[in-house]
Amino acid sequence: MSAALLILPNFVLILVGLALARRFAYGREFWEGVEKLVYYVLFPALLFRSLATSRIDFAQAGMLIACAWAFTAAGFGLSMLARPLFGLERSLHATGSQCGYRFNTYIGLAIAGSLFGSPGVALAALVLGVMIPLANFGAVAVLATHSERGFLGELARHPLVLSTLAGFAWNAAGWGLPGFADQTLALLGQTALPAGLLSVGAAMRIEPGQGPVRAHLWWLGVKLAAVPALAWALTRLLGIGGMEAKVLILCAALPTATNAYILAVRMTGDGRAVATQITVGTVLAMATLPAWMAVPL
Repeated sequence: MSAALLILPNFVLILVGLALARRFAYGREFWEGVEKLVYYVLFPALLFRSLATSRIDFAQAGMLIACAWAFTAAGFGLSMLARPLFGLERSLHATGSQCGYRFNTYIGLAIAGSLFGSPGVALAALVLGVMIPLANFGAVAVLATHSERGFLGELARHPLVLSTLAGFAWNAAGWGLPGFADQTLALLGQTALPAGLLSVGAAMRIEPGQGPVRAHLWWLGVKLAAVPALAWALTRLLGIGGMEAKVLILCAALPTATNAYILAVRMTGDGRAVATQITVGTVLAMATLPAWMAVPL
């Protein structure tokens, strides 16, 4: 119950974003601008600073990184099974399959901070930081056949991939951040999470009729049940406990990211199936995330 109460304010912000988008005439362009601000400026600043300034023991973190890669790759593989299982049209499969393995980093970092404070944010940034390139690598590879830029062009322009890699490189080089730069990035990062959660809520909408329902149920089951179950099993198998185990399970149980819709639209021109998946998955995660956080280790 305590974990659920700590997580609740993050979902309240999402619902506030939903209410603001429906009640006030800001217009869709306003919210698209907020999302782009978070995606291209605020969130890369948060990721870069968190990774660049954290004390990362890459040897000790190796097991956590391996687990994160393992359940992300498993989510990708299970998501790809939807096409042969349900006979999906290629474009629908390319866009919808993202929903089984991509994750909402805004929600993950916000909940990690609510549960574990700054150490939780730093650890979640590490775990999510190694998951981001892998998840986007898979998504861009599948969608690249529908894009004029192609695979390498998309990866080279991806702000979360670039900021993650830059943060790891800065940390590995042992460079410190100058005080002015650190304070500036900290201010941007503090803005990223509430703005990101509000934009998640504003983007929620249902667009029915986009492919067979069983395919959508499959992707939801993979993202919210199968992948976190695998993460939990790995923590038990490898003897990982405490905050490390909780953060791994949290990162595995996150609903699909809003930027999956942005990527689908930019690369295929049609993100309707993804919009529905994001909305339904985020609503369901309000119940599934507290449940996963309560699972005994």
